[in-house]
Order: sequence, then C-alpha cells, then structure tokens
Amino acid sequence: MATRKIQVLAFVGAPAAGKTEAASVARELGIPVIVMGDVIRAELKRRNIPLNDANAGRIATELRQREGMDAIAKRCIPYIEATGSDVVVVDGIRGIAEVEAFKERFGDLFTLVCIHAPLQVRYSRLRARGRGDDTLSFEEFRKREEREMGWGMGEAMGSASVVIRNEGSLEDFRERVKELLHRVLRRTHVRTLGC
Repeated sequence: MATRKIQVLAFVGAPAAGKTEAASVARELGIPVIVMGDVIRAELKRRNIPLNDANAGRIATELRQREGMDAIAKRCIPYIEATGSDVVVVDGIRGIAEVEAFKERFGDLFTLVCIHAPLQVRYSRLRARGRGDDTLSFEEFRKREEREMGWGMGEAMGSASVVIRNEGSLEDFRERVKELLHRVLRRTHVRTLGC
C-alpha cells in the first residue's frame, strides 16, 4: 500500500471510447491525470521510433512480455505518487493485470471506471481526433481492439465498479464524468479548481 492515501480513479474502455475526454474533465477540475499511453509514447521517443499504431502496439506488447502484463501500471505508480495530490485520475487501463497492480498499491482507494461506446461511434471519433497513432482503416481499428483485448482489457472492463455510457452528446458525457468526479472530491474533501 502507498504510504500517503491517494484516491485513484482509473478509466478503462475500448479504443476511442472517451477515456481521454473524461481525463480532460478531470484536468479542468484541477485533478492530476496520468496517461498510461504516455509511457509507450515516451519509450518510442527514447528509442527514436516513429509514433504509429503498429509501433505503439509492438512496444506495448514487448514491455508486457519483458516486464509482465502490469508493466505499464508499475511504471505509472511513481508518477501518481509524485503528484502530491489526494486524488489522481489514470487514463488508459488496458488489462486486468494493471487493475490488480493499482489495487495492490492503492487498495480500496482505487476505483475503476469503464467508459463504454459502440464500435462504429468509436471509429468515427478516432478518425476525427487525428493523433499520430490514429490513422487506421476500420479493419486495422478492429485489429487494434483485438490486440488490446488480448492484454486482458475485456476482463478489466468487466471488473469496473462504475460504468459511464458515452453514446450521446459530448456535453452529456462530460456532465456525467463531472458528476462522478465531484462525488469523489466530496468524499476526499479536496478543493480543486471548478468545485
């Protein structure tokens, strides 16, 4: 367990479900956000490998094979603890081993939130956001999802204690995320920007 009590709220969901958008709501409220994908992007940069889906997937798989399926989570824990905050959001759980690593470290103060959106809606969002690793055909997108499911993402999504459906408007989704974050902040008696 961590020596300082930190409420960790982690978002899990299929690619382009809305995890990053949910994390942006947290940032607006002054809650620090640790992005698990940044670990992969940093590793690509360190190795001078171009950022694209194939390279990101290859490096993510390699790290998990070499360091364990919880490798990315373990690399994120020091960043979470270094925030100095009582509440931290983690964007991008990809597997049940990562969930277990966070539960082991943060205990009952860890909450897993599943963001759910239909496949076609997610693909449209992916194409619109234009990140370097998002230039995929629909079939490549489906393969990306299969790869991530192979890391235990489906099991992680099924273990979430909170589910937020992201099928309607952006405003509605952001409002539901904000309500959840306000409940967490009230429980921890943390004052942040926008509260």
